[in-house]
Parts: sequence; structure tokens; C-alpha cells
Amino acid sequence: MKFRRSERLIDMTHFLMNHPRKLVSLTHFSHIYQSAKSSISEDLVIIKNTFEHQGIGTVQTVPGAAGGVKYIPRVKKENAIQFVDHLCELISNPDRLLPGGYLYMTDLLGDSQILNEVGKILASAVADRDIDVVMTVATKGIPVAQTVAHHLSVPFIVVRRDSIATEGSTVSINYVSGSSKRLQMMSLSRRSLQEGSKVLIVDDFMKAGGTINGMIDLLNEFNATVEGITVLAESEFQEERLIDEYISLVKIKDVNVKAKQISVSAGNYFSGINEFL
Repeated sequence: MKFRRSERLIDMTHFLMNHPRKLVSLTHFSHIYQSAKSSISEDLVIIKNTFEHQGIGTVQTVPGAAGGVKYIPRVKKENAIQFVDHLCELISNPDRLLPGGYLYMTDLLGDSQILNEVGKILASAVADRDIDVVMTVATKGIPVAQTVAHHLSVPFIVVRRDSIATEGSTVSINYVSGSSKRLQMMSLSRRSLQEGSKVLIVDDFMKAGGTINGMIDLLNEFNATVEGITVLAESEFQEERLIDEYISLVKIKDVNVKAKQISVSAGNYFSGINEFL
């Protein structure tokens, strides 16, 4: 079946956006649409320019016999700032206050549109890194990690607080929580992660960084490499944080239960970035 250019553009755009960071040869597209590679190349230039103009991402060309093109998710700085400002506004709502100074965040983590935008923005920051798998800890970090993994087109794995029979043999370690200083345990199935994998750690919330530090220690048992650390929200922490290099979208600076006030600002995500993240 011969495709018209308008049909090719729509179908190629759909394919690329559903296969982020996947290298696709021009021969593949040429065969599907029964069109010359020169026509496919012209179509890809149109898609690339549109993606960049609309702040969707970009299309990278890899030269050589084994080359092709791949879609890299990106977010324009102005779009990301607008979203993070909106997120800060939602989190600062005093109705989120729970006894003990905790914040109710389940509705945000259950909102598919918010999660999709969070995942794309976090994925954009690390899209050029060589990442094999996304890793998080049960339970609230799972939806964030899943959406980040989707936009990076890699699998995600979940570290558990205890081992369960359906996971098979596991690797378990003890770690000290950075804020409460309590000894805790985490485990990961041996089958879920290959030796030497390159891992992006994703979590919903970080205070002192004890849990993330525990995940790093656990990854050492697999001879895996940490390629980055991203969190949805971090909180103000007066003592020395256990994690130095990380990316956060928002920062919860202060929670005043008596005055029913929550002070929230943008995280460190926007430090030293260009127009495209």
C-alpha cells in the first residue's frame, strides 16, 4: 500500500513518540511506506522541526550503515517552568496537611496527566545518558518510575522492603534511614537486574537520602552503575544530606502545621539548563 506524505508524517510521528530513544533505520520506514529513503529523510526533517518548535523533543540522526534515527524526548524550559509552578501551587494547598506534618500526595501520584508530564520532564534531563533500567523503591515511587521508564523506553524494577516468594532468590541489605536513623532492610530479586546494568534511580520523595543511599549500596551487589538520581520532591534538610548529585522537580521548604502553611518552590532541576532540557 502506497502512503501519501500526510499519512506518512502522521504514522511516523506516532511511531517515533511511542518508541523513544529507539534507533530506527531509514530502510524500515522505506519498506513500510514503499517510499524512497530520500523522501523519508525529507519527512523526518519536517517532524524534527515540528518537534523542536512545539517543545516535544527532537529527532537525532545516527550516520553509518547501522545508523538511522531516534526520537529523544525534550521539554522546553518555559513549558517545564510553567508545569513546575503549577505543581508547587498544588502541593502548597493547606488541605494537604496530615497529622504529624505529613503531606497528602496520593492524588497527584494518581493523576495520569500530571504523572505523564513529571515522567517526561525527568526523562528529558537524562535522555542522553546510557540507561538500561529505572529503579525505585516500593510503593509511592512506583508510578513516577514507571512513567520515567516509559519516556526512556526502558524497563523499571522495584526494590522491596522485604522479600516475597514470587520474587525468587533475592539480594538483601540493611541500611540506615537518613532522617530517622533506624536500621531497615531492602531487597531485590536476582532475576530483575543483570550484572553491570546502568541504572537510573527514581523516587517520589527525598529527605536525607538514606533510602536512595541504600539503593546505591544494593546496586553495588550487582556491580551496577548509577547513571543518575531523580526525585519528584525533596524536603528541606538541615543536616548533611547523604546524596550530593540528584535532580528534583520541587522542594518543600517548610511545613507549618499550626499556621497551616506549606512553602514550596522549584527544585534544582533548572540549574544550568538550556532552552531545551
